[in-house]
Order: sequence, then structure tokens, then C-alpha cells
Amino acid sequence: MTSSNPIWTVGADPQIEQLIRQEKERQMTSLQLIASENFASPAVMEATGSVFTNKYSEGYPQRRYYGGNTHVDVAEQLAIDRVKQLFGAEHANVQPHSGSQANAAVYMALLDVGDTVMGMSLDHGGHLTHGSPVNASGRFYNFVSYGLTEGDERLDYEEMRSIALAERPKLIVAGATAYPRRIDPEPFRKVCDEIGAYFMFDAAHIAGLIAGGQHPNPVPLADVVTFTTHKTLRGPRGGCILSTESLAKKIDSAVFPG
Repeated sequence: MTSSNPIWTVGADPQIEQLIRQEKERQMTSLQLIASENFASPAVMEATGSVFTNKYSEGYPQRRYYGGNTHVDVAEQLAIDRVKQLFGAEHANVQPHSGSQANAAVYMALLDVGDTVMGMSLDHGGHLTHGSPVNASGRFYNFVSYGLTEGDERLDYEEMRSIALAERPKLIVAGATAYPRRIDPEPFRKVCDEIGAYFMFDAAHIAGLIAGGQHPNPVPLADVVTFTTHKTLRGPRGGCILSTESLAKKIDSAVFPG
């Protein structure tokens, strides 16, 4: 049996079985040209539907609140070690269920409610979690936005610096959800050093390009990098946080217990 052949649902729930087959047909006969959607491999789908689904594993490897986590600990540590090696990171947390959850955990770890944060404007390609007023990030924190140049619609690094010098944010977020060009992490690092801010890079849509060497790797420059494990990485749905070792305890505590 594979995840693409839902034989177990035929008798259990014919309606769901039919929907699975219909969705498979839709995916196989259409082409999505956005980074948010990809085809997970059969191996990934089989693993996500494995017996690990049955296990609670609150806490971290070797520090769990449930018993029976011998194999879960090995699997999570394997994921941590692999992602650290892939991106050249000092610390990794692989427990977030999504990129949005990863971003929220970083904010919780590094900020207090009401702190000033800077991110790309949603209208210019940013993400809801980068300070949109309809998102919790925009309600809990004082977000100010930078954007693109009017002429060629490229990221306006000069404007970003000017706003940062005026607003003095505690954290600057780089990264986008709808910006098709490279994002240079160096100007962000320089500005953060200039004003004493944390530098976070949201790489959700380009993590695969970074891993493949087709986009500058922000990990050596950023204090924190977040991304999703699906999209361009073609893995299961989930999130990940990479950070410097100095922030590891804060990040882990924000993810669990939260």
C-alpha cells in the first residue's frame, strides 16, 4: 500500500476515499506554478502516514513528558542534525507545524507585546505574519513596513534602512511570499548591526533554492531563519527554525512549552 492508493478508506469512509481520488486526479491533470504547492514524494507521504502518527512526544529528545519515545527521539534528532548540516546552522528546532507557527514562536521568543518590528509590506509581497493588521503579528506588535521601489519594483534597501533608523525596531524581518527576485541578506545584517536589532529571515518560499545553492544563504548572517518543510523542499507539511546557539534556549522555550 502507498499513500496514493487509499485502499484502507474504501470500507471505512467511501466519501473520503472518493475525495482522495478526485484530488489526486486534480493534482495529476493541472500545473501549479507557485512555490506554495509541490508534489511530496511517495516516501514522504508514506512516512507521514506511518505509526509515528500515534505517538505523543511533548518536549525534546531525551527530555520528554511522555514515555515510549525511544524511536521518536532518534527521528527528531536525525532531522535536527540533517537540517543543521544542510543549511550550516548552529541550532535547529523542527517542531513547528507550519511557517506561520515558526514565525509566531520567534516573535514570542525575542519580543515583548508592543515592541516595534519591521517587515515587508503585504501589498509589496510580504506575508500576513510580517505585520498585517488582520494577523496576530500585527495586533500584538507595532509593525512598520518597507517595500519596493516604484520604478522597477525591486526591494528598496535604502528605504528599509531609512525606516529602520527612524523607527528603531527590535527585530527586522526579511523574506516575502510574493517577491520573485533574490533577497540580499547583507543589507539587512548591516542595518540590524547599526541599530542593535535582531535579524530574522523568512525563507519559506525559497528554502529549496537556498539548499540547492541558487539563492544566497541567509543563515550565516541572520540571527534566526524560518521556513516551511514543504513548498520548494518537497517534504511533509511543517515548519523549522534555525538560529544561533545563543538564541537556542529562547527559541526552544517559545516552541515548547510555548
